[in-house]
Amino acid sequence: MVYAGILLGCILGAILGINAPVISYTYSSYLAIAIIAALDSVFGGISSVLKKNFDLKIFASGFFCNAILSILLTYLGEKLNVDIYLAAIVVFVGRMFTNLTIIRRYYVDKWSNKIQNRQKQS
Repeated sequence: MVYAGILLGCILGAILGINAPVISYTYSSYLAIAIIAALDSVFGGISSVLKKNFDLKIFASGFFCNAILSILLTYLGEKLNVDIYLAAIVVFVGRMFTNLTIIRRYYVDKWSNKIQNRQKQS
């Protein structure tokens, strides 16, 4: 079921992406940092599901708060002529890799246990 949702989202995103207008250079940094913040929240949510401690309120608040804070940091950085958004990128990407590591280890352990169980049954 989850895989069908992911596949449907990818297809829908590709179709809509073809017809989407081009984002101007002025707003591209805002969009980039918002996407990275959202992806960080998504990876954190998947990691929480695997750890069996997912809370929708925490996920939703983190999703929107991270995106808004990162956009505000980008705006402040533009006004100060300092690339403050780079700090947010480093933090969010670091957390994404950490959550991806948790997800990867979960599935590698699950796969390894399945192989070991098959070998024991043989």
